[in-house]
Amino acid sequence: MSWRVDDELLERVRQAAREHGWSLNLYVTKVLDAASDPDNAPSGTERLRERLARAGLLADSGPSAERPPRSAVRRAAKAAGRGTAVSDVVASERG
Repeated sequence: MSWRVDDELLERVRQAAREHGWSLNLYVTKVLDAASDPDNAPSGTERLRERLARAGLLADSGPSAERPPRSAVRRAAKAAGRGTAVSDVVASERG
């Protein structure tokens, strides 16, 4: 295998291999194996996503959103029951 890479990346990869006490070849082999083997994913969901991605069937879900704090969810749930029911609005519009 030939690998064309810029000097900066090559040095980072060499440094990472040295930090693990591995040869450059072994390090690159392990990285490529980890990147291409869905069984290396930490969960069944991750493995499934990896397989779908490799098959070209995984849609990009966009950036992930953070969950709101529980207190905000509780406030929203309490507020959701207040107000005018949609059926009442429709009935009043119909006259």
